Amino acid sequence: MSRKTKLIVTLGPATESPEMIGKLIDGGVNVFRLNMSHAKHEWAAKMTKQVRKESEKRHAHIAVLFDLTGPSIRTGDLEKAYDLKEGDKVEFRRADVEASIPLSTTVNYPGLMGDVAEGNTLVVDNGALLMLIERVAEDRIICDVRTPGSMGSRRHINLPGVRLNLPALTEKDHKDLALAVECGADYIAGSFVRDAAHVRELRDAMKALEGEAQIVAKIEDQEAIKNIDAIIQETDVIMIARGDLGIEVDFADLPILQRRIVKRCHELGTRVIVATQLLESMINNPTPTRAEVTDVMNAAYEEADSLMLSGETSVGRYPERCVEAIVRIASRIERSGGHGFGQHVILRDERQKTARAAVTLADSLVDARLVVLTRRGVLANHIALMRPRTAAFFAFTPKERVCRQLSLTRGIQAFQMPFCSSIEETIQRATEQLREAGLVREGTPIVIVSDILSDHFAANSILLHHA
Repeated sequence: MSRKTKLIVTLGPATESPEMIGKLIDGGVNVFRLNMSHAKHEWAAKMTKQVRKESEKRHAHIAVLFDLTGPSIRTGDLEKAYDLKEGDKVEFRRADVEASIPLSTTVNYPGLMGDVAEGNTLVVDNGALLMLIERVAEDRIICDVRTPGSMGSRRHINLPGVRLNLPALTEKDHKDLALAVECGADYIAGSFVRDAAHVRELRDAMKALEGEAQIVAKIEDQEAIKNIDAIIQETDVIMIARGDLGIEVDFADLPILQRRIVKRCHELGTRVIVATQLLESMINNPTPTRAEVTDVMNAAYEEADSLMLSGETSVGRYPERCVEAIVRIASRIERSGGHGFGQHVILRDERQKTARAAVTLADSLVDARLVVLTRRGVLANHIALMRPRTAAFFAFTPKERVCRQLSLTRGIQAFQMPFCSSIEETIQRATEQLREAGLVREGTPIVIVSDILSDHFAANSILLHHA
């Protein structure tokens, strides 16, 4: 596998056919995302089955990520969109009260009035409209429009710098979570995660349903930035969701925050996804802007585990070209090296120190391969976070789910293989599988690292083998 950076794409009307899903897998997609903010349950279940079917046809380990809506604040339904001018007054009110001015809409969060104050900025529709809160009452707020634009139904609201007392999971999230578990989701993403307790709440709710998915914590506001270390240590994967985050923080700070979070994820041993607007112009255009090429290049150079496309593939006109573009850009920048954040991993236990030793050995040998034998994927992820320079890094595990859950980990190619009673036989079978796939040839040095126990091979052990 020449490309180390993994790719997540969002399914939608532009990509929901089995034929298109197959083409995207062939093009290099590793994970398919289902955005539960827009997906109906019947559709999400159907998409999961289609992804599994197309993956099986290709003997590929492709994961499915259910992205929960989270506690987002939205405007109510309008008969007709408001055409707002600078200086207009707009009312946001509880659903159980009547409008007091002509330009009025409800909000789905009745606690909003208790969280905000006069002088706070209110942002509508991901930055399309800026307003200033002029008056706060018990059941409504009145805002002054600062930038003209159109406001339609169910538009998203952001309140930069305001701590909101929203729940970690809404009633809708609980229903969507149950569906995700029923469908056997490999990853479940929690939106607007603000602290480690939110991650625990999502994980506990999933386990109560007997789910086995790994948790993705989406970083989308200033509260999450303040608690970033605790969130990183609690979750399985971090997603830097730059859409809402770019509204919540000064946009000039966003690239710096992205780099800091990616680096901190390396240091603390957690995988990281860079998401949102990577190729936004390709929703309508067949080629990316030069700025987008540089943005993708930076994320790949920072050695993020995965990059994620949203509207580009869910509703865009050129989903295949988007995948081709991101694969080309990531593959090219990987040949020039990376930031080297993997050198700063904090080694806290024997397993991580074994991982570092294995990477050091493999990187010191000419044309070496790195193989990890793992039952749960933990050791494989530790090794990947060291960002080995070897171009070939393989994980062998008995479990198909573990293979899929390694599909967004940078640099790993996973193989499902039952382990034998003797470690020698397990190593021999793994070597034969690599040889048959043309990934090693006779005499190729293979550094084998394992955290499984056998009669002759202790946990957290390293072995140098030749094909």
